[in-house]
Amino acid sequence: METKESNFSPQESLQLIRSMIETTKHSISDKSHYFLLWGWAVFTGCVLQYYLKVIIDYPQHYYAWYVTPVALVIFVFLLIKDNKKEKVKTFINEASNYLWTALGFSFMALSFIFSKMGWQYCYPIYILLYGVGTYVSGSLIKFRPLIIGAAFCFPLAVITAYVQFDTQIIMLAFAVLVSYIIPGHLLRMKYRKQH
Repeated sequence: METKESNFSPQESLQLIRSMIETTKHSISDKSHYFLLWGWAVFTGCVLQYYLKVIIDYPQHYYAWYVTPVALVIFVFLLIKDNKKEKVKTFINEASNYLWTALGFSFMALSFIFSKMGWQYCYPIYILLYGVGTYVSGSLIKFRPLIIGAAFCFPLAVITAYVQFDTQIIMLAFAVLVSYIIPGHLLRMKYRKQH
């Protein structure tokens, strides 16, 4: 079986690389709904947990996190829908998928670990993982608001370890606001402006 080689000029090669990078940026920008979905789900869980625990002193304040399975169902629906529409798989898309899959499994594993060890230090670890995910994603697509949001998460994770659990809940809400929600809305606006 013969393979046909194409001889590209250096300019044509650079143009091909540029167009692939732009295609990747557009396809990832179009997926800002994932940041918004998880950002708003976690933010809602935090605010609701804080309200139940601190404001009305409800013993089962952790019920607030039942918002997560609802978000997971929506996430799976969006993922199936996006996979049907996806025409080209790029390295950056695949790297992003591997990153978020690993982080998703990490969050699930941590929920079992913290249910055994106690939840008093779960939020600093979660904030740290949010920072890792948004930093890598922002770096892959060269989107500064995600990188800046992640930069807030790293010191915030350290600070969160030194405050009371009730305050940690609010700090987690702040972390997802700056690393998921605001960058997610900016990413969506950028995509809509380009299209």
